Amino acid sequence: MNYSIIRYITGWVLKFEAAFLCLPALVGIIYHETDSISYFGTAAICLVLGVLLTLKKPTSRSLYSREGFVIVALCWTVMSLFGALPFVFSGDIPSYVDAFFETVSGFTTTGASILTDVEVLSHANLFWRSFTHWIGGMGVFVFILAITPLLGGSTMTLMKAESPGPSVDKLVPKLKDTSIILYGLYIFLTALLIIILIILGMPVFEAFCTGFGTTGTGGFGIKNDSIGSYSPAIQNTVTIFMIMSGINYSMFFILLRRKWKQVFSFEEVWWYLGIIAVTGGIIFSNIREMFPTAGEGLRHTFFQIGSVITTTGYSTTDFNRWPELSKSCLVLLMFIGACAGSTGGGIKVSRILILIKSIRKEIATIAHPNQVSKIRLNGHVIAEDTIRSTNAYMAIYFVMMSLSVLLLSIDGYDFTTNVTAVIASINNIGPGLESVGPFGNYAFFSPFSKIILIFNMLAGRLELLPMLVLFSPACWRKR
Repeated sequence: MNYSIIRYITGWVLKFEAAFLCLPALVGIIYHETDSISYFGTAAICLVLGVLLTLKKPTSRSLYSREGFVIVALCWTVMSLFGALPFVFSGDIPSYVDAFFETVSGFTTTGASILTDVEVLSHANLFWRSFTHWIGGMGVFVFILAITPLLGGSTMTLMKAESPGPSVDKLVPKLKDTSIILYGLYIFLTALLIIILIILGMPVFEAFCTGFGTTGTGGFGIKNDSIGSYSPAIQNTVTIFMIMSGINYSMFFILLRRKWKQVFSFEEVWWYLGIIAVTGGIIFSNIREMFPTAGEGLRHTFFQIGSVITTTGYSTTDFNRWPELSKSCLVLLMFIGACAGSTGGGIKVSRILILIKSIRKEIATIAHPNQVSKIRLNGHVIAEDTIRSTNAYMAIYFVMMSLSVLLLSIDGYDFTTNVTAVIASINNIGPGLESVGPFGNYAFFSPFSKIILIFNMLAGRLELLPMLVLFSPACWRKR
Protein backbone atom coordinates (compact mmCIF):
# COMPACT_ATOMS: atom_id res chain seq x y z
CA MET A 1 0.00 0.00 0.00
CA ASN A 2 1.37 3.42 -1.01
CA TYR A 3 0.63 5.35 2.18
CA SER A 4 2.37 8.53 1.04
CA ILE A 5 0.07 9.01 -1.95
CA ILE A 6 -2.99 8.38 0.25
CA ARG A 7 -1.79 11.05 2.69
CA TYR A 8 -1.00 13.50 -0.11
CA ILE A 9 -4.33 13.24 -1.94
CA THR A 10 -6.30 13.34 1.34
CA GLY A 11 -4.51 16.60 2.09
CA TRP A 12 -5.54 18.06 -1.26
CA VAL A 13 -9.16 17.07 -0.67
CA LEU A 14 -9.10 18.84 2.71
CA LYS A 15 -7.74 21.99 1.07
CA PHE A 16 -10.53 21.94 -1.49
CA GLU A 17 -13.07 21.40 1.29
CA ALA A 18 -11.68 24.45 3.07
CA ALA A 19 -12.45 26.46 -0.07
CA PHE A 20 -15.96 24.95 -0.31
CA LEU A 21 -16.68 25.91 3.32
CA CYS A 22 -15.98 29.57 2.59
CA LEU A 23 -19.12 29.81 0.43
CA PRO A 24 -21.66 29.15 3.23
CA ALA A 25 -19.53 31.42 5.42
CA LEU A 26 -20.03 34.22 2.89
CA VAL A 27 -23.77 33.46 2.78
CA GLY A 28 -23.81 33.86 6.55
CA ILE A 29 -22.11 37.25 6.23
CA ILE A 30 -24.66 38.39 3.63
CA TYR A 31 -27.52 37.47 5.99
CA HIS A 32 -25.68 38.81 9.08
CA GLU A 33 -25.52 35.41 10.79
CA THR A 34 -22.97 34.40 13.41
CA ASP A 35 -22.79 30.88 11.92
CA SER A 36 -20.17 32.25 9.52
CA ILE A 37 -17.68 31.86 12.36
CA SER A 38 -18.39 28.10 12.46
CA TYR A 39 -17.66 27.78 8.74
CA PHE A 40 -14.54 29.92 8.72
CA GLY A 41 -13.26 28.02 11.77
CA THR A 42 -13.87 24.63 10.13
CA ALA A 43 -12.31 25.88 6.89
CA ALA A 44 -9.20 26.95 8.84
CA ILE A 45 -8.94 23.48 10.45
CA CYS A 46 -9.25 21.78 7.04
CA LEU A 47 -6.72 24.13 5.46
CA VAL A 48 -4.11 23.63 8.19
CA LEU A 49 -4.47 19.84 8.09
CA GLY A 50 -4.45 19.87 4.29
CA VAL A 51 -1.25 21.92 4.16
CA LEU A 52 0.45 19.65 6.71
CA LEU A 53 -0.52 16.52 4.77
CA THR A 54 0.76 17.94 1.46
CA LEU A 55 4.01 19.50 2.71
CA LYS A 56 5.96 16.41 1.71
CA LYS A 57 5.32 15.07 -1.77
CA PRO A 58 4.77 11.30 -2.06
CA THR A 59 7.89 9.18 -2.39
CA SER A 60 6.17 7.13 -5.08
CA ARG A 61 3.38 8.21 -7.42
CA SER A 62 2.32 4.69 -8.29
CA LEU A 63 -1.43 4.30 -7.88
CA TYR A 64 -3.08 0.92 -8.27
CA SER A 65 -6.70 -0.16 -7.88
CA ARG A 66 -6.54 -0.79 -4.14
CA GLU A 67 -4.93 2.61 -3.46
CA GLY A 68 -7.54 4.25 -5.68
CA PHE A 69 -10.43 2.57 -3.88
CA VAL A 70 -8.99 3.37 -0.44
CA ILE A 71 -8.30 7.00 -1.35
CA VAL A 72 -11.81 7.59 -2.67
CA ALA A 73 -13.55 5.92 0.30
CA LEU A 74 -11.26 7.56 2.85
CA CYS A 75 -11.53 11.04 1.34
CA TRP A 76 -15.33 10.93 1.14
CA THR A 77 -15.43 9.83 4.79
CA VAL A 78 -12.96 12.51 5.87
CA MET A 79 -14.87 15.20 3.95
CA SER A 80 -18.04 14.21 5.74
CA LEU A 81 -16.38 14.07 9.17
CA PHE A 82 -15.11 17.64 8.84
CA GLY A 83 -18.15 18.86 6.90
CA ALA A 84 -20.32 17.97 9.91
CA LEU A 85 -18.44 20.30 12.27
CA PRO A 86 -20.24 23.58 11.34
CA PHE A 87 -23.61 22.02 12.22
CA VAL A 88 -22.26 21.10 15.66
CA PHE A 89 -20.40 24.39 16.22
CA SER A 90 -23.47 26.44 15.27
CA GLY A 91 -25.68 24.43 17.64
CA ASP A 92 -28.29 23.61 14.97
CA ILE A 93 -27.41 19.91 15.22
CA PRO A 94 -25.79 19.38 18.64
CA SER A 95 -25.26 15.61 18.26
CA TYR A 96 -22.16 14.83 16.20
CA VAL A 97 -23.61 11.50 14.98
CA ASP A 98 -26.68 13.36 13.72
CA ALA A 99 -24.52 16.06 12.11
CA PHE A 100 -22.36 13.35 10.49
CA PHE A 101 -25.49 11.60 9.21
CA GLU A 102 -26.80 14.85 7.72
CA THR A 103 -23.49 15.66 6.06
CA VAL A 104 -22.98 12.17 4.62
CA SER A 105 -26.55 12.33 3.34
CA GLY A 106 -25.64 15.61 1.67
CA PHE A 107 -22.36 14.58 0.03
CA THR A 108 -23.77 11.25 -1.16
CA THR A 109 -26.83 13.10 -2.57
CA THR A 110 -29.13 10.92 -0.48
CA GLY A 111 -31.28 13.62 1.08
CA ALA A 112 -32.25 11.60 4.18
CA SER A 113 -32.50 13.96 7.13
CA ILE A 114 -32.61 13.79 10.91
CA LEU A 115 -34.08 17.30 11.09
CA THR A 116 -37.72 17.70 12.04
CA ASP A 117 -37.88 21.40 11.15
CA VAL A 118 -35.43 22.60 8.47
CA GLU A 119 -36.93 26.07 8.31
CA VAL A 120 -35.36 27.04 11.64
CA LEU A 121 -31.83 26.58 10.25
CA SER A 122 -29.69 29.58 9.37
CA HIS A 123 -29.15 30.53 5.73
CA ALA A 124 -25.53 29.40 6.01
CA ASN A 125 -26.52 25.93 7.19
CA LEU A 126 -29.29 25.61 4.60
CA PHE A 127 -26.85 26.60 1.87
CA TRP A 128 -24.20 24.13 3.08
CA ARG A 129 -26.72 21.26 3.17
CA SER A 130 -27.71 21.94 -0.45
CA PHE A 131 -24.18 22.71 -1.63
CA THR A 132 -22.93 19.34 -0.35
CA HIS A 133 -25.39 17.78 -2.82
CA TRP A 134 -23.84 19.73 -5.66
CA ILE A 135 -20.29 18.82 -4.63
CA GLY A 136 -21.12 15.14 -4.32
CA GLY A 137 -23.35 14.97 -7.39
CA MET A 138 -20.63 14.95 -10.04
CA GLY A 139 -17.93 13.87 -7.60
CA VAL A 140 -15.19 15.69 -5.76
CA PHE A 141 -12.39 13.96 -7.65
CA VAL A 142 -13.91 14.88 -11.01
CA PHE A 143 -13.83 18.49 -9.79
CA ILE A 144 -10.26 18.26 -8.53
CA LEU A 145 -9.07 16.60 -11.75
CA ALA A 146 -10.72 19.40 -13.73
CA ILE A 147 -8.75 21.98 -11.71
CA THR A 148 -5.39 20.28 -11.22
CA PRO A 149 -3.98 16.96 -12.46
CA LEU A 150 -2.54 15.30 -9.36
CA LEU A 151 -0.98 12.16 -10.76
CA GLY A 152 -1.13 12.25 -14.54
CA GLY A 153 -2.57 9.11 -16.11
CA SER A 154 -2.94 7.29 -12.78
CA THR A 155 -5.90 9.48 -11.83
CA MET A 156 -8.19 7.36 -14.02
CA THR A 157 -8.13 4.89 -11.13
CA LEU A 158 -9.68 7.53 -8.86
CA MET A 159 -12.33 8.46 -11.39
CA LYS A 160 -13.31 4.80 -11.89
CA ALA A 161 -13.64 4.32 -8.12
CA GLU A 162 -15.81 7.42 -7.70
CA SER A 163 -17.95 7.60 -10.85
CA PRO A 164 -21.30 5.77 -10.90
CA GLY A 165 -21.88 2.87 -13.27
CA PRO A 166 -20.44 -0.50 -14.27
CA SER A 167 -17.74 1.14 -16.43
CA VAL A 168 -16.21 4.58 -16.93
CA ASP A 169 -15.09 5.93 -20.30
CA LYS A 170 -13.24 9.08 -21.21
CA LEU A 171 -15.19 11.46 -23.45
CA VAL A 172 -11.95 12.72 -24.99
CA PRO A 173 -8.39 11.29 -24.92
CA LYS A 174 -7.18 13.42 -21.97
CA LEU A 175 -8.75 12.71 -18.58
CA LYS A 176 -8.44 16.34 -17.45
CA ASP A 177 -10.36 17.47 -20.54
CA THR A 178 -13.04 14.86 -19.79
CA SER A 179 -13.37 16.25 -16.25
CA ILE A 180 -13.62 19.82 -17.56
CA ILE A 181 -16.34 18.81 -20.05
CA LEU A 182 -18.34 16.97 -17.37
CA TYR A 183 -18.19 19.85 -14.91
CA GLY A 184 -18.86 22.36 -17.69
CA LEU A 185 -22.10 20.55 -18.54
CA TYR A 186 -22.94 20.21 -14.84
CA ILE A 187 -22.43 23.92 -14.16
CA PHE A 188 -24.41 24.87 -17.28
CA LEU A 189 -27.43 22.74 -16.28
CA THR A 190 -27.31 24.07 -12.71
CA ALA A 191 -27.05 27.70 -13.82
CA LEU A 192 -29.83 27.26 -16.38
CA LEU A 193 -32.16 25.78 -13.76
CA ILE A 194 -31.39 28.52 -11.22
CA ILE A 195 -32.13 31.23 -13.81
CA ILE A 196 -35.43 29.59 -14.81
CA LEU A 197 -36.49 29.21 -11.16
CA ILE A 198 -35.78 32.88 -10.49
CA ILE A 199 -37.77 33.88 -13.60
CA LEU A 200 -40.67 31.74 -12.32
CA GLY A 201 -40.72 33.70 -9.08
CA MET A 202 -38.57 31.69 -6.68
CA PRO A 203 -36.39 33.82 -4.37
CA VAL A 204 -32.70 33.86 -5.35
CA PHE A 205 -31.43 32.03 -2.27
CA GLU A 206 -34.08 29.33 -2.58
CA ALA A 207 -33.36 29.00 -6.32
CA PHE A 208 -29.68 28.30 -5.64
CA CYS A 209 -30.44 25.71 -2.96
CA THR A 210 -33.09 24.02 -5.11
CA GLY A 211 -30.81 24.11 -8.14
CA PHE A 212 -27.98 22.44 -6.22
CA GLY A 213 -30.30 19.72 -4.93
CA THR A 214 -31.94 19.09 -8.31
CA THR A 215 -28.93 18.80 -10.64
CA GLY A 216 -27.00 17.05 -7.87
CA THR A 217 -30.05 14.73 -7.45
CA GLY A 218 -29.81 15.25 -3.70
CA GLY A 219 -33.19 16.34 -2.40
CA PHE A 220 -32.52 18.38 0.73
CA GLY A 221 -35.44 20.80 0.79
CA ILE A 222 -35.25 24.17 2.50
CA LYS A 223 -38.93 23.99 3.41
CA ASN A 224 -40.62 21.40 5.60
CA ASP A 225 -42.92 20.35 2.74
CA SER A 226 -39.98 20.02 0.33
CA ILE A 227 -41.23 21.39 -3.03
CA GLY A 228 -44.93 21.09 -2.19
CA SER A 229 -45.60 24.79 -1.55
CA TYR A 230 -44.13 26.03 -4.82
CA SER A 231 -46.16 26.78 -7.93
CA PRO A 232 -47.04 24.06 -10.48
CA ALA A 233 -44.69 25.76 -12.99
CA ILE A 234 -41.75 25.44 -10.59
CA GLN A 235 -42.65 21.83 -9.77
CA ASN A 236 -42.82 20.94 -13.47
CA THR A 237 -39.48 22.64 -14.10
CA VAL A 238 -37.84 20.71 -11.27
CA THR A 239 -39.36 17.49 -12.67
CA ILE A 240 -37.78 18.09 -16.08
CA PHE A 241 -34.36 18.90 -14.65
CA MET A 242 -34.43 15.92 -12.27
CA ILE A 243 -35.08 13.60 -15.20
CA MET A 244 -32.38 15.32 -17.25
CA SER A 245 -29.92 14.95 -14.38
CA GLY A 246 -30.56 11.20 -14.36
CA ILE A 247 -29.34 10.89 -17.97
CA ASN A 248 -25.77 9.81 -18.70
CA TYR A 249 -23.74 13.00 -19.24
CA SER A 250 -22.07 11.34 -22.22
CA MET A 251 -25.43 11.71 -23.98
CA PHE A 252 -25.32 15.49 -23.55
CA PHE A 253 -21.78 15.55 -24.91
CA ILE A 254 -22.87 13.48 -27.95
CA LEU A 255 -25.82 15.85 -28.52
CA LEU A 256 -23.48 18.85 -28.44
CA ARG A 257 -21.31 17.18 -31.08
CA ARG A 258 -24.43 16.35 -33.13
CA LYS A 259 -23.58 12.68 -33.51
CA TRP A 260 -27.17 11.64 -34.10
CA LYS A 261 -26.43 7.97 -34.85
CA GLN A 262 -24.80 7.61 -31.43
CA VAL A 263 -27.76 9.36 -29.81
CA PHE A 264 -30.22 6.82 -31.16
CA SER A 265 -27.91 3.92 -30.25
CA PHE A 266 -27.73 5.08 -26.60
CA GLU A 267 -29.83 2.17 -25.40
CA GLU A 268 -29.62 2.88 -21.69
CA VAL A 269 -31.11 6.38 -21.98
CA TRP A 270 -34.06 5.22 -24.09
CA TRP A 271 -34.81 2.44 -21.62
CA TYR A 272 -34.58 4.97 -18.78
CA LEU A 273 -37.09 7.29 -20.47
CA GLY A 274 -39.30 4.31 -21.37
CA ILE A 275 -39.39 3.14 -17.75
CA ILE A 276 -40.45 6.63 -16.65
CA ALA A 277 -43.22 6.72 -19.28
CA VAL A 278 -44.60 3.24 -18.52
CA THR A 279 -44.57 3.62 -14.73
CA GLY A 280 -46.07 7.07 -15.17
CA GLY A 281 -49.02 5.57 -17.00
CA ILE A 282 -49.51 2.86 -14.37
CA ILE A 283 -49.28 5.18 -11.37
CA PHE A 284 -51.42 7.92 -12.92
CA SER A 285 -54.24 5.48 -13.68
CA ASN A 286 -53.94 4.18 -10.11
CA ILE A 287 -54.06 7.57 -8.32
CA ARG A 288 -56.21 9.57 -10.76
CA GLU A 289 -59.20 9.71 -8.38
CA MET A 290 -57.05 11.10 -5.54
CA PHE A 291 -56.66 14.50 -7.24
CA PRO A 292 -59.32 16.98 -8.39
CA THR A 293 -57.96 17.31 -11.94
CA ALA A 294 -56.03 15.09 -14.35
CA GLY A 295 -53.37 17.80 -14.73
CA GLU A 296 -52.65 17.82 -11.00
CA GLY A 297 -52.51 14.03 -10.93
CA LEU A 298 -50.04 13.95 -13.84
CA ARG A 299 -47.88 16.63 -12.22
CA HIS A 300 -47.55 14.74 -8.93
CA THR A 301 -47.12 11.40 -10.73
CA PHE A 302 -44.19 12.42 -12.88
CA PHE A 303 -42.64 14.58 -10.17
CA GLN A 304 -42.48 11.63 -7.78
CA ILE A 305 -41.33 9.22 -10.50
CA GLY A 306 -38.59 11.64 -11.56
CA SER A 307 -37.63 12.20 -7.93
CA VAL A 308 -37.44 8.48 -7.10
CA ILE A 309 -35.80 7.04 -10.24
CA THR A 310 -33.12 9.75 -10.21
CA THR A 311 -32.80 9.24 -6.42
CA THR A 312 -33.31 12.97 -5.82
CA GLY A 313 -35.85 12.59 -3.03
CA TYR A 314 -37.87 15.79 -3.38
CA SER A 315 -41.62 15.49 -2.88
CA THR A 316 -44.75 17.46 -3.71
CA THR A 317 -47.20 15.10 -2.03
CA ASP A 318 -47.19 12.30 0.52
CA PHE A 319 -46.84 9.23 -1.72
CA ASN A 320 -46.89 7.16 1.46
CA ARG A 321 -50.69 7.50 1.21
CA TRP A 322 -50.87 6.25 -2.38
CA PRO A 323 -52.37 2.82 -3.21
CA GLU A 324 -50.16 -0.26 -2.86
CA LEU A 325 -49.65 -0.63 -6.63
CA SER A 326 -48.25 2.89 -6.91
CA LYS A 327 -46.01 2.47 -3.86
CA SER A 328 -44.75 -0.85 -5.23
CA CYS A 329 -43.86 0.83 -8.54
CA LEU A 330 -41.93 3.53 -6.68
CA VAL A 331 -40.00 0.92 -4.65
CA LEU A 332 -39.02 -0.84 -7.89
CA LEU A 333 -37.82 2.50 -9.27
CA MET A 334 -35.72 2.96 -6.12
CA PHE A 335 -33.83 -0.20 -7.04
CA ILE A 336 -33.44 0.64 -10.74
CA GLY A 337 -32.12 4.16 -10.30
CA ALA A 338 -30.81 6.49 -12.99
CA CYS A 339 -28.33 6.04 -15.84
CA ALA A 340 -24.64 5.33 -15.37
CA GLY A 341 -22.54 8.46 -15.73
CA SER A 342 -25.28 10.66 -14.25
CA THR A 343 -25.54 12.24 -10.82
CA GLY A 344 -28.28 9.76 -9.84
CA GLY A 345 -27.92 6.69 -7.63
CA GLY A 346 -29.49 3.24 -7.54
CA ILE A 347 -28.35 0.05 -9.26
CA LYS A 348 -28.37 1.92 -12.62
CA VAL A 349 -30.35 1.13 -15.75
CA SER A 350 -27.20 -0.11 -17.52
CA ARG A 351 -26.62 -2.80 -14.88
CA ILE A 352 -30.24 -3.92 -15.12
CA LEU A 353 -29.87 -4.22 -18.91
CA ILE A 354 -26.60 -6.16 -18.57
CA LEU A 355 -28.24 -8.57 -16.12
CA ILE A 356 -31.26 -9.10 -18.38
CA LYS A 357 -29.04 -9.70 -21.39
CA SER A 358 -26.81 -12.06 -19.38
CA ILE A 359 -29.85 -14.13 -18.39
CA ARG A 360 -31.02 -14.20 -22.00
CA LYS A 361 -27.54 -15.28 -23.11
CA GLU A 362 -27.45 -18.12 -20.57
CA ILE A 363 -30.85 -19.39 -21.70
CA ALA A 364 -29.71 -19.23 -25.34
CA THR A 365 -26.50 -21.10 -24.46
CA ILE A 366 -28.48 -23.92 -22.84
CA ALA A 367 -30.67 -24.20 -25.96
CA HIS A 368 -27.73 -23.87 -28.38
CA PRO A 369 -24.46 -24.90 -26.61
CA ASN A 370 -22.23 -24.18 -29.62
CA GLN A 371 -23.59 -20.70 -30.21
CA VAL A 372 -21.16 -17.84 -29.55
CA SER A 373 -22.85 -14.58 -28.60
CA LYS A 374 -21.73 -11.27 -27.16
CA ILE A 375 -23.62 -8.89 -24.90
CA ARG A 376 -23.94 -5.43 -26.40
CA LEU A 377 -25.00 -2.17 -24.77
CA ASN A 378 -25.20 1.25 -26.40
CA GLY A 379 -23.84 -0.31 -29.60
CA HIS A 380 -20.66 -1.66 -27.96
CA VAL A 381 -19.66 -5.17 -26.89
CA ILE A 382 -19.57 -5.43 -23.10
CA ALA A 383 -16.26 -6.79 -21.80
CA GLU A 384 -16.32 -9.94 -19.69
CA ASP A 385 -14.77 -8.16 -16.71
CA THR A 386 -17.65 -5.62 -16.79
CA ILE A 387 -20.18 -8.46 -16.74
CA ARG A 388 -18.28 -10.13 -13.90
CA SER A 389 -18.11 -6.90 -11.89
CA THR A 390 -21.85 -6.36 -12.46
CA ASN A 391 -22.63 -9.81 -11.08
CA ALA A 392 -20.33 -9.20 -8.11
CA TYR A 393 -21.96 -5.81 -7.50
CA MET A 394 -25.43 -7.36 -7.39
CA ALA A 395 -24.30 -10.09 -4.99
CA ILE A 396 -22.67 -7.58 -2.64
CA TYR A 397 -25.67 -5.26 -2.96
CA PHE A 398 -28.24 -7.79 -1.75
CA VAL A 399 -25.99 -9.22 0.98
CA MET A 400 -25.33 -5.70 2.32
CA MET A 401 -29.01 -4.81 2.12
CA SER A 402 -30.07 -7.98 3.96
CA LEU A 403 -27.52 -7.51 6.75
CA SER A 404 -28.46 -3.85 7.14
CA VAL A 405 -32.16 -4.66 7.47
CA LEU A 406 -31.30 -7.26 10.10
CA LEU A 407 -29.18 -4.78 12.08
CA LEU A 408 -31.82 -2.04 11.87
CA SER A 409 -34.44 -4.44 13.20
CA ILE A 410 -32.67 -4.29 16.60
CA ASP A 411 -34.39 -0.92 17.11
CA GLY A 412 -37.76 -2.67 16.88
CA TYR A 413 -39.42 -0.58 14.18
CA ASP A 414 -41.74 -2.07 11.56
CA PHE A 415 -40.44 -4.08 8.62
CA THR A 416 -41.49 -1.62 5.89
CA THR A 417 -39.74 1.25 7.65
CA ASN A 418 -36.52 -0.74 8.07
CA VAL A 419 -36.46 -2.17 4.54
CA THR A 420 -37.25 1.08 2.76
CA ALA A 421 -34.81 3.02 5.00
CA VAL A 422 -32.04 0.64 3.88
CA ILE A 423 -33.14 0.77 0.22
CA ALA A 424 -33.29 4.57 0.40
CA SER A 425 -29.82 4.82 1.96
CA ILE A 426 -27.98 2.33 -0.29
CA ASN A 427 -29.61 3.80 -3.40
CA ASN A 428 -29.08 7.39 -2.15
CA ILE A 429 -32.78 8.28 -2.42
CA GLY A 430 -33.70 9.75 0.97
CA PRO A 431 -37.40 9.12 1.61
CA GLY A 432 -38.80 5.61 1.96
CA LEU A 433 -42.17 4.46 3.25
CA GLU A 434 -44.02 4.50 6.61
CA SER A 435 -41.96 6.32 9.28
CA VAL A 436 -39.27 7.38 6.75
CA GLY A 437 -41.83 8.53 4.17
CA PRO A 438 -41.57 11.83 2.25
CA PHE A 439 -42.83 13.83 5.23
CA GLY A 440 -40.98 11.74 7.84
CA ASN A 441 -37.32 11.74 8.87
CA TYR A 442 -34.59 9.52 10.32
CA ALA A 443 -34.28 11.20 13.73
CA PHE A 444 -35.96 8.34 15.62
CA PHE A 445 -33.29 5.76 14.76
CA SER A 446 -30.66 4.93 17.38
CA PRO A 447 -27.06 6.13 16.90
CA PHE A 448 -26.09 2.54 16.02
CA SER A 449 -28.71 2.36 13.24
CA LYS A 450 -27.68 5.79 11.97
CA ILE A 451 -24.08 4.59 11.64
CA ILE A 452 -25.29 1.57 9.64
CA LEU A 453 -27.24 3.90 7.36
CA ILE A 454 -24.24 6.24 7.07
CA PHE A 455 -22.12 3.32 5.86
CA ASN A 456 -24.87 2.37 3.40
CA MET A 457 -25.07 5.90 2.00
CA LEU A 458 -21.32 6.09 1.44
CA ALA A 459 -21.18 2.57 0.02
CA GLY A 460 -24.11 3.26 -2.30
CA ARG A 461 -22.61 6.49 -3.65
CA LEU A 462 -19.21 4.87 -4.23
CA GLU A 463 -20.60 1.70 -5.85
CA LEU A 464 -20.06 -0.51 -2.75
CA LEU A 465 -16.52 -1.83 -3.31
CA PRO A 466 -14.45 1.21 -2.17
CA MET A 467 -16.05 1.16 1.29
CA LEU A 468 -15.49 -2.60 1.62
CA VAL A 469 -11.87 -2.22 0.51
CA LEU A 470 -11.36 0.58 3.04
CA PHE A 471 -12.28 -1.79 5.89
CA SER A 472 -10.39 -4.79 4.49
CA PRO A 473 -7.16 -5.47 6.49
CA ALA A 474 -5.62 -7.27 3.51
CA CYS A 475 -5.70 -4.12 1.39
CA TRP A 476 -3.74 -2.11 3.98
CA ARG A 477 -0.75 -4.45 4.01
CA LYS A 478 2.39 -3.36 2.24
CA ARG A 479 3.21 -5.07 -1.03
